[in-house]
Amino acid sequence: MDKPVLHLENADIYQRDNLVLSKVNLTINSGDFFYLIGKTGSGKSSLMKTLYGDLKLKKGIGNIVGFDLKTLKEKEIPFLRRKIGIVFQDFKLLSDRNVFENLEFVLKATGWKDKGERKEKIYEVLDKVGMKSQYYKKTFELSGGEQQRVAIARALLNDPEFILADEPTGNLDPKTSLEVMHLLNEIHKNGKTILMATHDYQLIVKFKQKTIKCEGGELFEVAQKTNSI
Repeated sequence: MDKPVLHLENADIYQRDNLVLSKVNLTINSGDFFYLIGKTGSGKSSLMKTLYGDLKLKKGIGNIVGFDLKTLKEKEIPFLRRKIGIVFQDFKLLSDRNVFENLEFVLKATGWKDKGERKEKIYEVLDKVGMKSQYYKKTFELSGGEQQRVAIARALLNDPEFILADEPTGNLDPKTSLEVMHLLNEIHKNGKTILMATHDYQLIVKFKQKTIKCEGGELFEVAQKTNSI
C-alpha cells in the first residue's frame, strides 16, 4: 500500500495567532482529485499555505509528500516545493521575463545545471499546456488564461507528486475557466494528485470530484449529489 500523499490528523490550522480550522483530519492518496471549498475567511488559504510551508503547523500530525509539516525547517521548504506544484490565483509570473525565462528561473532555482536539459524540460511542459509556440512572449502580453497555462506548466516542471491549485480560475472568465479546468483534468488523468481550492461551483458541478469544505472552523467531506445540473 502506498503512503498517502497528504495525511493530516487532528491538525490545527492557524493564521498568525488565530485558530481558523481545528482538528483537521484529511488523507489524500496518490491519484486523488479533491476540491476544497468554503467562504472567504473560512480557512482554505491558510490550509493551503500550511501545506506548502508558508504557515507553520503547530498542533496535530501533518505529512505531505514525505515531509513532516510540524518539524519542517526553513531550509527544507525549497525541497518540499520541488515535490509539490503550486498554482496560484494571480499566476505569480515574473513580468520582466518571457515565458521561457519564467520557467528557466524555476529550474535554475531548483538545481537544474544542464542548459540543454532545462530547455528540453521547458518545451515539454509548455507543450502539455498548449503554450509551446508562445515561449518567447513576455508574460504581460498574454491573456489571463494563457498566463494560468504558463503557471500550470511551471507547477509541472519538477514532475511533482502533488499539485496544490489555490483558486486557479479565480481571476478568469467562465470560458477560460473551463479551458483551465479541462487542462487540470487532463493532468489528473495522467496520474497527478490534485487539491484545488475554488469558489466556482459551476466547475464542481461540471467536473465531479471529491469535495471537502471549510465551514465553522472545521473541515469535512461533502457528499456528492448525483443529479446532474
